[in-house]
Amino acid sequence: MTSGKRAGKPRTSIWLTGKPVPKRRSDAPGGGEGAALDLDRILSASVRLLDADGLAKFSMRRLAAELGVTAMSVYWYVDTKDDLLELVLDEVNGEMTLPDPADESADWREQLRQLALGYRGLLLAHPWVSRLVGQYFNVGPRAMAFAEATLAVMRRSGGEQETVLGGLSALFEFVYGFATIDAVYRDRCREAGLSPDEYFRHVESALTSREEFSEQYRQMSEVLDSRHTESVEVLREREFELGLETVLAGIEVMVGRDRAKTG
Repeated sequence: MTSGKRAGKPRTSIWLTGKPVPKRRSDAPGGGEGAALDLDRILSASVRLLDADGLAKFSMRRLAAELGVTAMSVYWYVDTKDDLLELVLDEVNGEMTLPDPADESADWREQLRQLALGYRGLLLAHPWVSRLVGQYFNVGPRAMAFAEATLAVMRRSGGEQETVLGGLSALFEFVYGFATIDAVYRDRCREAGLSPDEYFRHVESALTSREEFSEQYRQMSEVLDSRHTESVEVLREREFELGLETVLAGIEVMVGRDRAKTG
């Protein structure tokens, strides 16, 4: 019941089974401890646990303990842990603020920037989302609303279909990769009991203390030397902004080429 797998039938998605998705507000039949539950409470508790302990430590038993019920009570609302994680993934997708793609007065570049920043914020606020995005289809209603908004905004650029799809892939894969690396780095710092700056200085010292490092890797040595005066957070923020502007500028160039073909 907990694995979400059936022999000979690959799992697709809770959103694609054809079965009704659990309602957001309902009570378990017959009263008892299950009657104190609803899906909203389950999802909220799941997000809290995932944020606090990470995906590796998350379990239905741990969730039930957090809610003060038995695991079987949780299973009245969701069939499997996989189903629950898909619901949780879509739940946090709703935290992103979407621009109005029909607003013709808005600059499509600025709206794309807003979407990219919102996606990065989601991945940093909930580091476990990166893993789930790679594990599940992520086709819940909130995720699809985000996808629809990005497509509508990008199509207002006037680019051809391939440019629209390729540009969005480049943009959001950049954001996903950048934010995932930051999230992993933060986890590593927490495990080591060090701040991001302390951890960076520790690694830097381990490298630069080796005489052969500065001789063999002069370019990298110069980069490390130039970063003594700024915090890791400031550096990464600036690098993200530069990377984001680079991707957006590239998209604009490709859109310009498309317009020139038809112009």
